[in-house]
Amino acid sequence: MIPLEVINTETEKKQISPDYVRISAASAMALRMRSGRFARDFDFGGINILLNYDNGCLADCGYCGLARTRPGAYEDKSFIRVEWPLVSTDELVDRMVEHADKMTRLCISQVTHGSAHKDTIEITKKIVSRLDTPLSILCAPPVLNRERLQEYKDLGVDMIGVGLDAVTEKVFRQHRTDVPNGSLRWDNYWDIIHLSREIFGPWKVNIHTVVGLGETDKDMMDIFFYLYDNQILPYLFSFNPEPDSRMANWPKAAIKRWRRIQLIKHLIEKYELQPEALEYDEAGNLTRLKVEDSTISEVIEHLDEGIPFMTDGCPSPDGEVGCTRPYGSYKPSEQYRDFPFKPASNDVVQIRKELALEEIMY
Repeated sequence: MIPLEVINTETEKKQISPDYVRISAASAMALRMRSGRFARDFDFGGINILLNYDNGCLADCGYCGLARTRPGAYEDKSFIRVEWPLVSTDELVDRMVEHADKMTRLCISQVTHGSAHKDTIEITKKIVSRLDTPLSILCAPPVLNRERLQEYKDLGVDMIGVGLDAVTEKVFRQHRTDVPNGSLRWDNYWDIIHLSREIFGPWKVNIHTVVGLGETDKDMMDIFFYLYDNQILPYLFSFNPEPDSRMANWPKAAIKRWRRIQLIKHLIEKYELQPEALEYDEAGNLTRLKVEDSTISEVIEHLDEGIPFMTDGCPSPDGEVGCTRPYGSYKPSEQYRDFPFKPASNDVVQIRKELALEEIMY
């Protein structure tokens, strides 16, 4: 007779992609696969799907909850500080079909693993055969090339995301290359970014950028300008340390710095703010925002909509943000760093205080 624990172990080993995936806690709640509620009620239809393997992600980024050298069993590790329940892929697709009228954007997040591409293909086929909801892939550049990106496009994938995170090669190497099991390469990431832009077209590629990994304000603004000029979308995250990771004691960006970066990114993308409107000190810290154009000035003076401070994400069919990723930059118990809904009037009052624009405005 085979011991029960052996049977259970073998069963658990089979709970990997493509037959099983993890979904964010918010996605599980939206699909009624997990009980719970958000601190504030709002419509949520952006479903985040994460590939799952028994040996996990083979990368070892210093800030990531899934890093190889982070203590603990892989199946117990959190990702961006929240739980990602393991679910059957077929059941997940059934649930998404059941709630199709509420779905605004679907996203498959790869991990660095040899099976990631073929499993993404199989999961994508299951999704696009039954749902019309736009689909993104947050890709793992080490497992991709031109042909594989074209496969995604041909299957009907709508957008490609690249988790660059660190916005300079120096910071990238510090946290993603020169680490215990590091193997990720800056040049490889940019090769995939440029290939994705070529294959998917303008405003169909997005780059995740993280504030607080050691970059300067100028570093962050420079990449915003570069991406805007190349019709690539930057999505903004605020670093929040994962417990027990190598960067567990690394400080978060000050809220004032974070709010200013959110605002200036919005001005670049929506009002074509130019580099010469920004001044920095020798360390690359923002010291002055010069805005003479009346439209830009009005945006700064009338922030009541709070749009610059909402979550960046791939769009829904109506053009609004479809993937709002609650808790992507903060824990549920913390203040909102980006809002998955329009901030309330009291939120905007707080945001104005946090910006302290009088310190940097002419």
